[in-house]
Amino acid sequence: MKSAEFFATHPVFSLDEAAKALAPKGGRSGTVERLKYHLKTGTLKLAARGVYAVVPPGVSTDRFQPDPVLVASAVRPQGVFSHHSALELLGTAHSVWHQCTLYVDQRRRPLRLNGTTIRFLEHPSLLRATASEQLGTLRVERQGKLLRTTGPERTLVDGFRRPGLAGGLEELVRSASGYSTLNLDLLEKVLQGYATANLWAAVGWFLERFQQTFYVTENVLDRMAQHRPHSPQYLERDRRGGALAARWNLILPEALVSLGEPDER
Repeated sequence: MKSAEFFATHPVFSLDEAAKALAPKGGRSGTVERLKYHLKTGTLKLAARGVYAVVPPGVSTDRFQPDPVLVASAVRPQGVFSHHSALELLGTAHSVWHQCTLYVDQRRRPLRLNGTTIRFLEHPSLLRATASEQLGTLRVERQGKLLRTTGPERTLVDGFRRPGLAGGLEELVRSASGYSTLNLDLLEKVLQGYATANLWAAVGWFLERFQQTFYVTENVLDRMAQHRPHSPQYLERDRRGGALAARWNLILPEALVSLGEPDER
């Protein structure tokens, strides 16, 4: 394959991808020399060690900022994007968040790129134990590349599990309320995988607040309430004060209390 053809379909790529596709005489070392030439001419920009980004025509390499999501995917091709990055890929993120997260088989140090921190997280141990790392994931397209991400249901649960990675609880709830649909059966499967009372309660509260949006029946809410904590618990462990959602034995930050469907505000 010619370099131009490869660059047209791979806006960000790894050295391994280039070596397989370009296959010049000299193998991998020949690929490195070929890429060095394009770095010098400004066609490419080195985004990370062994990862290259194609510079758009008419843009200087100094001003060009590669897509952190595509860079992260090139670094860990088998990674699963999560938390706020998943909200972005699902098209519902409420705010810009300068942190990119993905689950990987082998954790590595964070990568900083143009003001964005890319974090490589271990798959949750409870899901690893049952070989359920891919539970609630799907593929989405970004600049011609298919990426694996947690879907709406898994992203909601993971967001309540580690809200700091989702931009905070308010950002999570506002973003997740923009989902076009939720698979309630899948949502319960994810919750069963984590088997954590606080998560059942948090998701139950969310579904109650957006009951009409996601067509949630009282039977579903009653079933989820059976898994709630036995005594009131803080949704955020390190925060005190807030309002008690009695049905869920959950103490919520005041910022969440006013969030809900339009007729509830």
